[in-house]
Formats: sequence, C-alpha cells, structure tokens
Amino acid sequence: MVENAELMTVGPDEVVVTFVTEAGVEVVTRVGEAEVVTTGPFHSARVTGLDPDTEFDLSVEGAEPGEYLPTRVRTLAQPPGRLVATIATANDVHFGEVECGRLGDSDIGPILSVAPGEPPYPETMNRAVIGEMIDLDPDAVVVKGDLTDSGLPEQYAAFLAAYGVLGDRMYHVRGNHDAFVDPTMALEDAPYAVELDGVTLAVLDTVAPGDDGGQLTADQRQWLDDLAAESTVPILVFGHHYVSNVSRLGEASASFGINHADSAALLEVFARRDAIVGYFAGHTHRNRLRRFEPATRVPCCEIACTKEYPGAWAEYRIHEGGYSQVVRRVTAPDAFDWAERTRVIYAGLYRDYALGPLEWRCFTQLF
Repeated sequence: MVENAELMTVGPDEVVVTFVTEAGVEVVTRVGEAEVVTTGPFHSARVTGLDPDTEFDLSVEGAEPGEYLPTRVRTLAQPPGRLVATIATANDVHFGEVECGRLGDSDIGPILSVAPGEPPYPETMNRAVIGEMIDLDPDAVVVKGDLTDSGLPEQYAAFLAAYGVLGDRMYHVRGNHDAFVDPTMALEDAPYAVELDGVTLAVLDTVAPGDDGGQLTADQRQWLDDLAAESTVPILVFGHHYVSNVSRLGEASASFGINHADSAALLEVFARRDAIVGYFAGHTHRNRLRRFEPATRVPCCEIACTKEYPGAWAEYRIHEGGYSQVVRRVTAPDAFDWAERTRVIYAGLYRDYALGPLEWRCFTQLF
C-alpha cells in the first residue's frame, strides 16, 4: 500500500514524487513515457531527462490521485541563456534542538523526540542535506538562519562543523534563535555580497535580538540600494525573516516577519532597482511565494525547514535570462523516516501548512 504520495519537486527537466510503503515493496512511477522503479519503505521517485515546459501524465502504481498527486504535471520552463551559477540553500536547521512540534507554551501537540540511542534529529537531517548538496556541487551555499536551537556556543560550533565540510562556498547568517543569548552570534558581518559568475548574492541580517519578528535597518537597506544601483548582473537577496504584507495590515502592525515599516521600505528598494530579482527567507517553516506592490516583479519566497518535514532545501539554477527555484526533500532513509514522523505535528495540520502548493516551491523567473 502506497501512503503519503506527494508530487514534491518539478524542474525544467525532472519530476520527483515521494511516498512510503512497506519495506521491500517495489513501485513504478510514470511521467509520460518515462518510468522509474523504487523500493520501499522510503521512495523518492525521480524521473529525469524530461523536456522543459511540457505537460505529462503522472501516475504512481498503487496510489490514488489527489490534491498532492495530480494526474498531470508540467515541467518548468528553461530560462534562456547559459547556466551561470548553481546555488543551494537551507534554513531553520536548529542544531541542539531535542523536541519537535512545540509551539511556544501551547500544548497542541504532538511533541516528538528521537528514541533513546538514536542520533539527534538535527544532525540526521542536516547530514543528509549536506550530502545532497555535495552531490549537487553548487557554486555557493547559503544557510538562512536559525542555525541553532537556543543560541548556545556549542550549538553554533556543531553547525559550523557540519556545514564546514562545504568549504569556502558555504555562507550563513543568523536567525532569531541564534540571538537568544549573544546578540552578535552568527552575524557574519552581514550585510555582505557574494560575487559569482553572472550573479550576485546579497545576504541581509533581519534579526531584532530578543524578538521573534524581524527588522531591516536603514543602513542595510541603503547598502542594498547602493549595491543594486551599481550592479551589472542580477542580484538574489537572502535573509532569515520574510517580507511582510504591508498592504494587508499597515506599517504600524506587528509582524512575525520583517516589521511592516521596514518591509515597506525594502519593497521600495526592490521597485527601483531592476537588478534585484528575488528575495528568499526561512523562519516560518513553510514554502510560500508572494509578490507585493510596488515590486510585483520580485518573488518574495519562504522555504520550509530542514530539521523536520519535509526536510527541505532549495536549489537555484541561474541562467543569463532567468532562474529556476527547485525545492527538494531530503532522501536519505533515516532523514526521510524522521520527516515522515514529523508530518503530524501541530494537531496533524503541519503537512498542509509546510508543503504549500507546487507553484510556491518550484518556479521559473525570467529577467
């Protein structure tokens, strides 16, 4: 019996469906005329070599179609021009965390932890994601905050030891969890720019120490404005907190993301600088894509977390004429197992919250 079948990832040339069965069960997944056979219990059926921007029939042997497993799928459009860079990102990796599903003082449950003798789940999940990033061999990796559970030095050291295997191409910036104890931990001299062939990565510090919500100081906004004014290549912007929907609540309202006044000012920078082509955050543990006035051409994205379901990380394929965002799910068996266990947190609502529609996870943006 196939369970939890989900169309997880679509790229310009691939489709990935994930699901679980009993151990040893073989399942055929078909995309158009192509098919792959995977063996349970944990299946990541990746069909490659597909034509871009093409619709295909989709089926998983033994699985009923539904909201998360449509009968048709369209590959992403291939951005024009040569591939200039490949970027990988992770966020909300939470080294040191021992309980999953806790939401403040709420007892909504279930609260999950690993069994005695099992390795800590942040280590399991991040080790798997790092392995997949090594296989991808990107030009740069950006880890977008909440590197630690509670900002302890030993938790930060564990993060650096794990992601340090990626070498000099690994960049990171803090999240709100990382400023619980030391208001300067993992600041990494942000804002800073990473110059690659044909693209610039702008990494911002969105943390307001002592607050779950975020900010973006005037000097950082000016730094980004100046960077974009002088740039001859597209700029992808990264931070921990998301850009808030100012039009819905107004600049004075509270926000779990970047506060509304700073979000409004940041969107003005986006609107006047054509070089800025996307903003990418974490923090909310969900996949989401929004576009705001006055900068609707700039996608403002959130990526689901690495430490629990779905065990997310993101790949960006940057071409001369655009880029594709492809959100992936970790595939190593022990990490896949933990992700499956944690899909039921928050009274069973987490899957629908965290995964989001396919078009929020995977899309092509043209310049």
